[in-house]
Amino acid sequence: MENPSPAAALGRALWALLLATLGAAGLPRGGESVCSARAPAKYSITFTGKWSQTAFPKQYPMFRPPAQWSSLLGAAHSSDYSMWRKNQYVSNGLRDFAERGEAWALMKEIEAAGEALQSVHAVFSAPAVPSGTGQTSAELEVQRRHSLVSSGPAGGGGHGAGAGRAEPPSPQVSFVVRIVPSPDWFVGVDSLDLCDGDRWREQAALDLYPYDAGTDSGFTFSSPNFATIPQDTVTEITSSSPSHPANSFYYPRLKALPPIARVTLVRLRQSPRAFVPPAPVPPSRDNEIVDSASVPETPLDCEVSLWSSWGLCGGPCGRLGAKSRTRYVRVQPANHGSPCPELEEEAECVPDNCV
Repeated sequence: MENPSPAAALGRALWALLLATLGAAGLPRGGESVCSARAPAKYSITFTGKWSQTAFPKQYPMFRPPAQWSSLLGAAHSSDYSMWRKNQYVSNGLRDFAERGEAWALMKEIEAAGEALQSVHAVFSAPAVPSGTGQTSAELEVQRRHSLVSSGPAGGGGHGAGAGRAEPPSPQVSFVVRIVPSPDWFVGVDSLDLCDGDRWREQAALDLYPYDAGTDSGFTFSSPNFATIPQDTVTEITSSSPSHPANSFYYPRLKALPPIARVTLVRLRQSPRAFVPPAPVPPSRDNEIVDSASVPETPLDCEVSLWSSWGLCGGPCGRLGAKSRTRYVRVQPANHGSPCPELEEEAECVPDNCV
């Protein structure tokens, strides 16, 4: 067998390099998976609020308004679109949604992204939940070029260019739901992929935790509007962050907050003859979920004010008198939290005006 000439060896090496380059160009960027599922898929999406007074006793909103959830707004899109993302700035539309529940600007942003990038396949929404522990649901369709779903409160969002791809961007789903009342807090999902290779996932379930949109500086559910200047990025709210006793989600005894909501997506079966929906959720009064066994009891310690100044010293002449000071309860204990200390204290003193 003849040894190849140097020129022939060089030619084969260049040919191999060219093939490798062309092959690499056909792969999605960033190590993204390629969805090869052919037929579109329909899903039911169910949002379940778990914002109860037992799980989140601190400053729990009882009225004006009581704890509740806004409508759910989401989109089925490709991976070159982002409705919202942790550690990034929200759009003007998502800001309006997170702060006031106004979805118009966010809808226009989603529509513009669909026209400019051809990256948004469909928009879906579900009704608001009038209590902290209720459910709402909707249906959505995803297909090969759009199998990603993003979620969050209506408002905010962004998009980036995805030019130069040999393969179509990965399909995803995203959504948002505003926490009501709150300064600019929401829950949601950012770019959930429902495609697994050549097939659609049968179901997906995720626990949801509160996020701060970074546009309002309020600490409590009922804080007045106080714009964050300059605007901050989206951050997750935890039991210790923001680290401030006034924070409505501040529970320093907890390592992590319990989930405040949950989302479940179930693939719907559809055939030419019959359509079989998923098993219905048992009806309950006012859409409330009564499942006390699964509701965590978050201990809330008593919080008291600082001591007042000492009062005047009173008593008979020639003898020691007494003076007192008081403090009041700022937060009542709940769920076996630390009880309140004494609210009044006395000390001996020399009378200022003896009798």
